[in-house]
Amino acid sequence: MLDNGAWDWELGKRLISDLGAVHNRFVDVHEWVVSADGERIAVPVLTAPEIFRVWVNDSLWEGEYEKAWHLHFAPDGRLTALVRVDDEWTMGIDGELWEERWEFAWNPSFNRDGSVIAVQIKDNMEYTVAVNGQAWEQRFHSSRGLVVSDDGGTVAALVQVEPLAEADIFKFMEGTWSVAVNGVPWERKFINVYGPAISPDGGHVAAEVRLDICDYSIAEDAVPWENTFGCVWEPVFRPSRGGLLAPVRLNGSWTITENGSPIWDGRFMQLWNQRLSPDGEHIAAVVAPGFGSWTVAVDDQPWRASFNDLVLPPVFSPDGKRVAAGVRSNGSWSIAVDGRVWADEFDMVWDPIFTPAGDRVLAKVERDGRFAVAIDGTVWSPWYEALWEPILSPDGKRLLIRAVDDGAYFRQVVESDTAFPG
Repeated sequence: MLDNGAWDWELGKRLISDLGAVHNRFVDVHEWVVSADGERIAVPVLTAPEIFRVWVNDSLWEGEYEKAWHLHFAPDGRLTALVRVDDEWTMGIDGELWEERWEFAWNPSFNRDGSVIAVQIKDNMEYTVAVNGQAWEQRFHSSRGLVVSDDGGTVAALVQVEPLAEADIFKFMEGTWSVAVNGVPWERKFINVYGPAISPDGGHVAAEVRLDICDYSIAEDAVPWENTFGCVWEPVFRPSRGGLLAPVRLNGSWTITENGSPIWDGRFMQLWNQRLSPDGEHIAAVVAPGFGSWTVAVDDQPWRASFNDLVLPPVFSPDGKRVAAGVRSNGSWSIAVDGRVWADEFDMVWDPIFTPAGDRVLAKVERDGRFAVAIDGTVWSPWYEALWEPILSPDGKRLLIRAVDDGAYFRQVVESDTAFPG
């Protein structure tokens, strides 16, 4: 997302569109998407049976399509969609289509500012990646997993570089998968590869790799760590210390490693979804201290509170001193902050959001099919028909609400003092 300081932060509520009129106008209306600044709302619609168009703010893209799906506002605000024309797929951006077409296209991925868009494509039973409409020259037997560096200069995909006949276990064990970086695969092949990651400077690529029947590791720039493990999860670069982190299964339990060596003393039945503080000095992860018990560990110290259903990936405050996560126990959802759980429970919660000062926490919540904003455990806003996650202004003094009420979509800016009394 680009700097939101240039958005309209004037106080007040502004109607953007009457969505009831949209439902009355078209044969079918699919899933709504909203721009980060709240100024635009879009949806795929059927203007006739099997004729898709893209509707945005009471206007239609000029094109008619056999399919239009995966609408998404890029970080720079452009509206993107995967569309099918004459039985071929491509990317539409604010109504303009890439010139190239393929048998199938999926998994649009963006760099930080949205200037680079990559998609995985299939054509004539071959797979590769297209970047800003231009396909890599090299083709592969299959492809899965795609990631784009922050600056857009590096694009990496997991690719099958050797054919594999059905039941050919010997070829399978030799390895048929690798990682392609800007269209060029690593020279080394692996039995499997998963979870690609690119360093923040775009100079290095890492992935989970399977080396043998029960041996897994992390490879960086095609070179696996010297140590192998019973299993691994996706790696994360830690530029503040020049490290590469990954959860690993070691001697029957899980811990965190950096560059192949354990850095936590704690051992858990499971550990994943590790997250770094903004300065890279602190690590939080979802852990299972025992069977059917989940919590968050911060710098190797698990919270005392545990949850018997699920814990979502942890979120650090901007200063890195606090951690929050969505949690579920006995079928009910809530938010836990530094190990303390909000008293109220919900049917669903979304990722917690810290204020810039890190002293307050808010989240989108759902109950009985309606949605609201909760702040420090208290439902603050009205309950809406639909709601997108709230956004704070850069100084934290104003809050943007993007919601649907009485069939109308609106954006509203309120003072944080109103939202955060006390």
